[in-house]
Amino acid sequence: MTDYPHLLKPLDLGFTQLKNRVLMGSMHTGLEETKDWNRVAEFYAERARGGVALMVTGGMAPNREGGVFPGAAGLFSDQDIENHRTVTERVHEAGGKIAMQILHAGRYAYSPECVGPSPVKSPISPFPPKELDEEGIEKQIADYVTAATRAREAGYDGVEIMGSEGYFLNQFLVTHTNKRTDRWGGEYENRMRLPVEVVRRCREAVGEDFIIIYRISMIDLVPNGSSWDEVVQLAKAIEAAGATILNTGIGWHEARIPTIATSVPRRAFTWVTKKMMGEVGIPLITSNRINMPDVAEDVLAEGCADMVSMARPFLADADFVKKAEEGRADLITPCIACNQACLDHTFSGKLSSCLVNPRACHETELVIAPAADKKRIAVVGAGPAGLSAALTADDRGHEVTLFDRADKLGGQLNMAAEVPGKEEFKDLLGWFEAGVAGSGIDVRLGTEASAEALEGYDEVIVATGVTPRDPQIEGQERDNVVSYVDVLRHGAKVGQRVAVVGAGGIGFDVSEYLVTEDSPTEDLPAWLEEWGVGDPEATRGGLRAEGPRPEEPARRVTLLQRKAEKPGKRLGKTTGWIHRAALAMKDVEMKAGVNYERIDDAGLHISYGEARERPEVIEVDTVVLCAGQVSERSLADALEAKGVTCHVIGGADVAAELDAKRAIDQGTRLAAAL
Repeated sequence: MTDYPHLLKPLDLGFTQLKNRVLMGSMHTGLEETKDWNRVAEFYAERARGGVALMVTGGMAPNREGGVFPGAAGLFSDQDIENHRTVTERVHEAGGKIAMQILHAGRYAYSPECVGPSPVKSPISPFPPKELDEEGIEKQIADYVTAATRAREAGYDGVEIMGSEGYFLNQFLVTHTNKRTDRWGGEYENRMRLPVEVVRRCREAVGEDFIIIYRISMIDLVPNGSSWDEVVQLAKAIEAAGATILNTGIGWHEARIPTIATSVPRRAFTWVTKKMMGEVGIPLITSNRINMPDVAEDVLAEGCADMVSMARPFLADADFVKKAEEGRADLITPCIACNQACLDHTFSGKLSSCLVNPRACHETELVIAPAADKKRIAVVGAGPAGLSAALTADDRGHEVTLFDRADKLGGQLNMAAEVPGKEEFKDLLGWFEAGVAGSGIDVRLGTEASAEALEGYDEVIVATGVTPRDPQIEGQERDNVVSYVDVLRHGAKVGQRVAVVGAGGIGFDVSEYLVTEDSPTEDLPAWLEEWGVGDPEATRGGLRAEGPRPEEPARRVTLLQRKAEKPGKRLGKTTGWIHRAALAMKDVEMKAGVNYERIDDAGLHISYGEARERPEVIEVDTVVLCAGQVSERSLADALEAKGVTCHVIGGADVAAELDAKRAIDQGTRLAAAL
């Protein structure tokens, strides 16, 4: 008897069957652009071996003007077809099925060649689109059809036609981007003509025994978005045109509401897909912030959808489904929805990976193989760097001893887990704990590892982390001055008026902690209220007319930084705006370019600029110091003084905003090489 009967139940599509209800959703990883097709094939094959029923590739452009950026991958030639056949054959050998996503970016294309229904520039691209004429629209349809037939020739089991997230087909649907008055604009029947025609002609071209998924925007989350009646009308027309499955898209890329970041509640939008159940006769897939099998099982058991789409969870763990099947869900590496190594990389032109799984997209290069020479390895520090090194070394067969002066595993991850909106870190801690418990690692918590105690080991790995940087502010020794460690780890008492010194990632996290009484991430109705998300049946595009309505801030916080730049500028590329907006909604005042003059009974004295102008006193009850970190290298220095070679990783190597991505990558790669 399985714990997940709905999730693991096969789905009959008539001409073919899916072995379970799991779709690995499309992700643009950048792998196809490397042109290393063995590498691309292994990425997908590893996930097929891990039990995914059907996976969808990253978006393949149907033509040059539709690529998300110049040079974006697509099936433009016979050689492209051969390259993609390498992928499909490997996936089929692994027992999986794979569909190719056809993604036309429209006005989102980062290219002067971009096209759209009307010349309405996107806020996320500098290039206004060229308005297509009748001949141009016909060319786009023909190119979709060509892409679909080439996908079939390359061995794909189907295609997904991307019609959501504000991309090309979605742009024809709403009056915000479609100002046309011909048969492709105006009344909704005209505006939906293009996506319906694309599906109809693709079905005619590929035949009946080929999967066509249409990714429909269930809720646009932009002004003047589709009404719910229009979404239902489109869904029925897409079904009639020949789609096999409808997949759920949530929000346009330009929407100012978070949809997949870690602060978004789990399964936050499955209620929207549930509204469509019964309106169409083909299977429905729901998506967004479904990251564990129990969550997926509940979604299906409650009748929200026929399948679930999970994308980033398969970056975190290729064996997600296999572990669920085998009753090992506690060992599924959890996607924490941080975006740091996936979407942030994608939008920075880098190859995607995963913070919690550095092997993602590096399967052929980062190989964890049994060690030929078994060693005794000491790892000092049980934070993310040390834990990753210890677990990887143990997995390879080394004899590992793990030391930490604290009485529990996790290091500074324990502080991250206290921040509202970062509750996913609790599952990451739980995964590390389960992994260590099931390993052969000799764990010595509450133990200070001296240089002398480490003699005799074949390898010593120092992952001792960081300590808070001393900002050297006159008066900082006062009782009302505390560090972020005091607040997040020890629960230090903080007054109602607070100055947070330092506006990096930790300063933002501490500010969020201080202004939030009850985390909306664990209360979906409160989260929807906070961000202004409404029922699409009642409000067009799912935006409430009254807008966001966050709870009152628990404290009055002023966030300060020395740098004369916008506070939060250096936060994550795809999540920084969320953190800035969240604090702005809680009336957090932000000041940049300040000098910290002194702290006294009057409060925190500051001035501005090199000339120390405009002196000001911020009246506060508490000052919280978040002024950065320095590496804790005392053990490494002591070992080097004794002539003992050691490997220094994580914060002990480079102190930079508690960078768990770098720490886990370093720990894993080092242990893989020992």
